Amino acid sequence: MTRGALSFDELFDPTFLLAVERLRLIARRVPRAGRPAEQRSEDRGAGIEFKDYRPYVAGDDLRGVDWNIYRRLGRVFLRQFEELEDLPVYLLPDISASAYLEDPPRARAGLRTSLALAAIALNQHDSVGLFPFADDLRVALRPRAGKGRWIRFAHALSDLPPGGATNFEVSLRRLGGQRLRSGLVVVVSDFFDPAGVAAMAEAMKRLRHRLLLVQLVRASDASPALEGDVHLIDCETGVTEDVSVTRAVRERYRDAYGRFTTELGDFARSRGAGLLRLDTDGDELAQLATLFESGALAV
Repeated sequence: MTRGALSFDELFDPTFLLAVERLRLIARRVPRAGRPAEQRSEDRGAGIEFKDYRPYVAGDDLRGVDWNIYRRLGRVFLRQFEELEDLPVYLLPDISASAYLEDPPRARAGLRTSLALAAIALNQHDSVGLFPFADDLRVALRPRAGKGRWIRFAHALSDLPPGGATNFEVSLRRLGGQRLRSGLVVVVSDFFDPAGVAAMAEAMKRLRHRLLLVQLVRASDASPALEGDVHLIDCETGVTEDVSVTRAVRERYRDAYGRFTTELGDFARSRGAGLLRLDTDGDELAQLATLFESGALAV
């Protein structure tokens, strides 16, 4: 039976959030026109880290001229520095009805992971927004920065009720209509959509953001413990099906799941997206610490 929203105590404990502070999210480049923060920007200006030279153009600030080069070569060059700015992070946890079905529900791992990623980004002065989705996407928290906002994220996550059926096409179209500054979209889901991986991938291709996919998995996904005649009920649509689970049926299922996993991985590689597979029966932070090599994940 599908359960209700997860309580605050199920998502938040002091030890969990203290451990999060060991991890950092490092962007290869962040979009221009952001706030001063800790990510390397595409902007060039009066930052703190030297990047390159360029020829002087009339009207440039003379304070940027490298006079040592002028004395040696008789040519005027400006020093350029790398600006450090914020990375907008848009968290999309899957709150479809199926995420709340199991015991413990995989929504618990998904929301705790979302909270950990929010805390990581907020601790390094990035702006973070919360956009839970199921059959549609909603705006739970607009993107804002501030180290103290993680507690607000914890409350917002614990207040999320289970949604309906998973629909990536509708949800991602709604996200695209938000006119958000280009940043990093983090989708935390099992990526089971009735329309299939191809429809989900097509919807993601239309996003102008970078992507990090956090796939919530369980051992039973690849090999469910079913045997004999069973009556299956789709917890999101209510559709029922009587199935005789034979060895041949199990093999066809394993093949289908293998294709699903391969297609999701192929899409991530083709898009240059990060893909983290997180076992919902394991400790979220222990897995994140392993996945964030050397304490940092580059996206």
